[in-house]
Amino acid sequence: MRSDLIDSAMAVSGACIRCLVYTILALPAVLVIVSSFTSGETMNFPPTGFSLRWYQKAWENDLFMSALWTSTYVAVLVAVVALVIGFASAFAINRFSFPGKAFLQGLAFSPLIVPAVVLGIGLLQLFAGLGLTRTIYPLLLGHLVLAIPYVMRTILASLALQQRVLEEAAMNLRATPLQVIRRITLPLILPGLLSAAIFAFVTSFGNVTVSAFLTYGGNVTLPVQIFAYVDTSYDPLVAAVSSIMILVTFAVILTIERLIGAERLA
Repeated sequence: MRSDLIDSAMAVSGACIRCLVYTILALPAVLVIVSSFTSGETMNFPPTGFSLRWYQKAWENDLFMSALWTSTYVAVLVAVVALVIGFASAFAINRFSFPGKAFLQGLAFSPLIVPAVVLGIGLLQLFAGLGLTRTIYPLLLGHLVLAIPYVMRTILASLALQQRVLEEAAMNLRATPLQVIRRITLPLILPGLLSAAIFAFVTSFGNVTVSAFLTYGGNVTLPVQIFAYVDTSYDPLVAAVSSIMILVTFAVILTIERLIGAERLA
C-alpha cells in the first residue's frame, strides 16, 4: 500500500515537472504570437485590441519576405545535403572499423563545442580568400557544419537500435550491399532520417550568429533581418514576422508527423 502511494506521488511529481518544463519552453513563443495580434503601435503583453494589420505589413515588406525565402531555400538545401553526408558518415562509423574512426567521429561532433562566432569568422576569412563571399556557398557550408553533428548523432542512434537480422538475411539471399541499404536499412531507419532532417532544417532556419557573417550578395536570412530590425525598431511587425517563422517550423514538423506518426518520430 505504501509503495503504491509512493509510486502515485512520483508519477504526479513527474507530470508536474513535465508540465512546468513544457510551459517554460512554450511561453516565449506564445507571448510573441499573442503580441503580434495587437492593434497598437508597440509590442506589449497583453496586446491592445486585436488586429491582423501587422501580418499584412509583414507580407507587404519586401525585405522580410525576401529574407524568408532565403532562409527557407538555404534550410531545405542544408537538410538534404546534411542528410546525405550525415547518413554516409554515420553508416561508416556504425558498421565498419578503420584507422582514425574515433578521430573522425570526434571531428564530426566538434562544431558543437566551437563557438559560433569563431566558426563564422573562420569561414568568412576562408571564403574571402577564395573570393566567394558574394555567393551562397559560405552560408550553405556554415549551416552544414552546424547541422551535420545533429544529423549524425540522430542517425547513429537509429542505426544502433536497428536489428541487423533482416540485412543479414538479405545478404544471404545474394542481395547486393546497395540493395540492402536501399530496401532494408533506409526503410527501417526512416523515422531517424526524418528526425535528422528536421534537426538540420531547424538548425539552419533559426541560425543568427553564423548567418550574420556569411550572408551572400546582399541577401540575408530571416533571423538576421529580424535582429537588424529590432536594433532600430520595436514595433509589432517583428512579432508578426517571428510568428511566421514559428509557423513555418511548426508546419515542417507537422508534415513529418503526418507522414510517419509522432510516436515513430520520437
